[in-house]
Amino acid sequence: MSVIPTILSRNLLLLGILSVGLWGCSQNNGGGGSTGGTTHSAGGAAGSSSTGGTTASGGAPSAGGSVAAGGAKGTGGTPAAGGSTTVASGGSGSGGSSSTGSGGSSTGTGGGAGGVLGSGGATTNGGATGLGGASIDAGHHDSGADSSNVGGNGTGGTGSGAGGSTGTATCPTGSKPADGTVSITVGSLSRKYILHVPSAYTGTTAVPLVLDFHPIGGSASQWRSGSPYPAVIDKEGVISAFPDGLTGPMGQAWNVVGCCVSKVNGADVDDVAFAKAIVADIEKVACIDTKRIYAVGFSMGGGMSNWLACKAPDVFAAAGPASFDLTQQNEAQCTPSRPITVIEWRGKSDSVVAYAGGHSALVSGMALDFLGAVGTFQKWASLDGCTGSPSAADSSGCQTYSQCSASVQVTLCTDANGGHEAANAGIVWPILKKYTLP
Repeated sequence: MSVIPTILSRNLLLLGILSVGLWGCSQNNGGGGSTGGTTHSAGGAAGSSSTGGTTASGGAPSAGGSVAAGGAKGTGGTPAAGGSTTVASGGSGSGGSSSTGSGGSSTGTGGGAGGVLGSGGATTNGGATGLGGASIDAGHHDSGADSSNVGGNGTGGTGSGAGGSTGTATCPTGSKPADGTVSITVGSLSRKYILHVPSAYTGTTAVPLVLDFHPIGGSASQWRSGSPYPAVIDKEGVISAFPDGLTGPMGQAWNVVGCCVSKVNGADVDDVAFAKAIVADIEKVACIDTKRIYAVGFSMGGGMSNWLACKAPDVFAAAGPASFDLTQQNEAQCTPSRPITVIEWRGKSDSVVAYAGGHSALVSGMALDFLGAVGTFQKWASLDGCTGSPSAADSSGCQTYSQCSASVQVTLCTDANGGHEAANAGIVWPILKKYTLP
């Protein structure tokens, strides 16, 4: 779950879960505003449209704390562990090279975004799928939405091709869907996501779908430009979706039980239903291999991808959470209907979501008790019926339980020098894409 580091002072670490907002701002050109096109929801007045995303143009950080320029780490799109961060979505930090300032590059070595969510932190694209559970508005997929946010700052890795289609999709007829902000209705709530269709997508062969979840305090538009996955998966023609969280005590977030957004306008926030609705919506306009849908995310977005592995393994083939654990609040409800592959990415020196786990009270009124990186690793091994011991860590810091039910695997990749950071998509994606729904 991405909790943002310190909000009011440098001494108060905002849960990495919270720090995403800051992080996203540093990645966007001109601030965290969505470049997305407007979207129309069915049933709305003719001609009415939403403006599609926040447009903070490099504004000053929100009153949640100052943006420190100092994180030491920052090369290769990996967010720095140090510094304080704001939780405002769309605001941009004012100082520090390669920090959260508007248009700041995430690859600078001088000052990482300083936010717990890490400036320019790469994360994973969460593949989300799922049918039903929500009514979908017609009339969306406006063009031009994200044209300026090209390519995430993901850490390379050429990866092999996405592989042959499993033949589980009937390709829709018609033109190639355009990038843009899409509105759908889930229950009584209006929700949005950004659809990204790479140039390598042809529409003639079924491709994987990746749902990529932003950190707490962030937004779909910020994460669209900050995620490390597009740089790795676009060349394979893989379609991505970047969901927009609803607002809780720390800004836009996800409901993973216990935290970090529960009700909006009196209605329960069902983000599992939202993820499934996105998948069903995209399947109407794009040629998606329904057996190859994946959930990824950073910080609290990682918490959401973890939660989808728990609650929607009938839709998602595998999950790649980064910098977030299962918690004592939700582990009892993590009852996957089948074994599912989970590739967990963690920084050993994470000061937002501690590697060792433990209690966090950084989100007002919402307690979090993390199982820790190893605790979550072992929990998934137990849920997946893994036997024996995990392998020794390889050169990428990854160790794996490979003797698991249904031939899935559970992997923990530890960046020994890393903090609260996004996953290395060049390492995680080649593993995820090997797994399909049974």
